[in-house]
Amino acid sequence: MTDDAILDELFAVIEDRKEKLPEDSYTADLFTHEKGENAVLEKLGEESTELLLAAKDDDREEIAHESADIVYHLLVLLAMNDMDLSDLRAELRERR
Repeated sequence: MTDDAILDELFAVIEDRKEKLPEDSYTADLFTHEKGENAVLEKLGEESTELLLAAKDDDREEIAHESADIVYHLLVLLAMNDMDLSDLRAELRERR
């Protein structure tokens, strides 16, 4: 797999978890938990704060780690709202 395809693959896994809801999946838990969307929003806030602190400390490893957490939870939020990467890409394209 190319680096360019990783977001598409990750989103496909998230969509699969949303559909199949496997019991041992953190992602599926976010879709089945009655507070799922709130949990995702809280995680986005928490991870954003951690990213800012990592950036302040010039900690490249933590910046990458926290950025990945944010992207993951952002993709879950898109899936929760019946959106996908094409919606995000269209918005970014419009802004360009």
